[in-house]
Amino acid sequence: MRKQCLFRAICKTLTLRPRHLCTAAASGGGVAVKRVTRENFAATLEELRRLVRASDFVSVDLEMTGLMSAPWREAFEFDGPDVGYLKVKDSAERFAVVQFGVCPFRWEPSKDSFIAHPHNFYIFPRKELPVDGSSYEFLCQTSSMDFLAKHQFDFNTCIYEGISYISRAQEAEVRSLYSTLEDKFRKYLCYSEEAEDGDISFSSTSDVFFTERMKIQFSEWRDWIAQSSSGENNFNRSSEDSKLKLQTDFYKMRPAVVLDGFSFNQLRLIKLVIRKHFKDLTFVHTDGEIPGKKKVVYTDSENDKALLMEEVLEDLRNEREAKVQSAVAFRHVVDLIASEQKLVVGHNCFLDVAHIYSKFFGPLPSTIAEFSNRVHKIFPHIIDTKHLLKIDLISQNLMKRNSKSLSSAFALVCPHVASDSKITLSVSRPYVKVEVQTDEAGSNSGAKHEAGYDAFMTGCIFAQSCSQLGIDFKLHSAPTNLAEHEKLQNHMNLIHTTRCGSTILNLSTDTVILDPSSSKFPKLVLKNIVVVWGFPSNLKPIELKDYMRKSFGRDSVTMICFLDKTAALVQFSKEELVAEFFKVKNSLEKSNNVVSVLHPLLKVLEGGNTRAGDYETYKQICGSRISKVLFADQAEAMGVKWEVVAPETEKELNVGESGRSADEIDGEKGLESDRVSSIERILNSLMSDESRHKKRSSTV
Repeated sequence: MRKQCLFRAICKTLTLRPRHLCTAAASGGGVAVKRVTRENFAATLEELRRLVRASDFVSVDLEMTGLMSAPWREAFEFDGPDVGYLKVKDSAERFAVVQFGVCPFRWEPSKDSFIAHPHNFYIFPRKELPVDGSSYEFLCQTSSMDFLAKHQFDFNTCIYEGISYISRAQEAEVRSLYSTLEDKFRKYLCYSEEAEDGDISFSSTSDVFFTERMKIQFSEWRDWIAQSSSGENNFNRSSEDSKLKLQTDFYKMRPAVVLDGFSFNQLRLIKLVIRKHFKDLTFVHTDGEIPGKKKVVYTDSENDKALLMEEVLEDLRNEREAKVQSAVAFRHVVDLIASEQKLVVGHNCFLDVAHIYSKFFGPLPSTIAEFSNRVHKIFPHIIDTKHLLKIDLISQNLMKRNSKSLSSAFALVCPHVASDSKITLSVSRPYVKVEVQTDEAGSNSGAKHEAGYDAFMTGCIFAQSCSQLGIDFKLHSAPTNLAEHEKLQNHMNLIHTTRCGSTILNLSTDTVILDPSSSKFPKLVLKNIVVVWGFPSNLKPIELKDYMRKSFGRDSVTMICFLDKTAALVQFSKEELVAEFFKVKNSLEKSNNVVSVLHPLLKVLEGGNTRAGDYETYKQICGSRISKVLFADQAEAMGVKWEVVAPETEKELNVGESGRSADEIDGEKGLESDRVSSIERILNSLMSDESRHKKRSSTV
């Protein structure tokens, strides 16, 4: 069973034992990858703008803290594109992106080569703005964290030096909040002609004495400031200043008093005193000040007071804008790629694209069609190299007996670039040259499963795949927009919806098509599928299939897929068998006669906790934000505890005084007929098993 934990638990562990998690740069890749953290992000961003604008395409790759929040949320061949999207959506919403690889590729005619600039960004969802509560939370899947650690991921760099980010939706929320606060601050910073003229309310006698004392002290201070301004006394912090109860400071080139050491109630009373009794004094408080550091500022006219308020508000806007830009941080990279409308290349990138939308644009939509529509508007040109590899017969032949991972594909398809490739270069196959350029400062030798290096490998595979499609870069001294090349149009915006790769999403048309290369799996017929959960945990897949076939016929089941140890998906060969399954299940659960005891399906119903539903029930459970490890617990937490009634039994029941419905009485013969039919099927199955046993014995 895969485990996961909230980030705060992992963070505590990482902080306590940094020595074990802080690792040296990986070696073996032989490619220099620029390492980007908060320290060098600003300078890198400016350079990256130039590189992206000059590029022919940009390849990307992500590293996450996990892939699935429960075993049953893994991608299965049974999953239609709608359910596959819901599982990807759940993953993108629950797990964090901790590394983002970006690699611009530009064709250089003078070198007959692509020039690549791989960048490896450490990113971290740091809390910097008042959005969505006090802090962010995300899941960490232990297998994924172990995988990152084995491949020299630097957890300390990620947490301490990772670049912050927020989505466009979060930024809009913050700006709306700041706009509302600014309106309130206009009233809070300075009093106006509409300020309250009524008496100050007191909650105790001490408030009365405190208010009077403040009135006297501010009056003395104001008079002293006025005299100093008129030239009667030198305006400096002299012995006269030291005699005052309030110490003079300056704010915006104006005399001011810093209100330090006062309680919240005392500050409230001071504010009311200033508003009611001193038209030439202004109470000021800005976000940029240390908490508790409020001020009373002297202004010599109404115009000066209005000018002061605008200066304070302008500072406030600048401070908040700086905070927003600091929080946006890495999203500037994603915005850059989107605004330049560059061709974006990924490998098996459905989950990556979902993460990019969720982390940098806004909440993921509820349907795959709406997701496709929104993504296409932001990134109109996306290529999935997994799709290109599947249509390339040469690459398929090379990969037939090898791992299908990105690094394996890179070693097989681009042996001239991969330093550790053992593939002999083919004389008849033209290879696309790739040269890496990056600053020596802040660069390290890249390795597989590092986002920057994986982005580089993805781009190299794409360049080689373009050559296999017949695109000759040498014919173009100044290449046209690669995204518009006619030989790429049949493969543009086609991404595999699951890591199994059975279906392909066309982002241009918001439609899903079946992957022709996945013909080894039986055809998926959603209306023939039932989901069964809560059966005994010791039940094996082959046993479940055997019980189903003995109950409904030898050819009744085409596929069975276990979601976890107590839940499975079953696809029947005919739609009517779904209705029969529910009828037999209901009948067996209500009956306790001798005949029913012989029914094979009772092994599945053993324990009395077995539930079942149709494919829509499965989809509904997969779409829930609740996350339980077992599918049965997930269904129970959602309140889904009973099966979907077959269509022919959905009629409204008319219950009489006997407690039995008219439909039950009228259908009793039909149920008995079903039992007889099931008994005959069981006896035939048992006789067949006995006959085979005798035949084996006689043969021996």
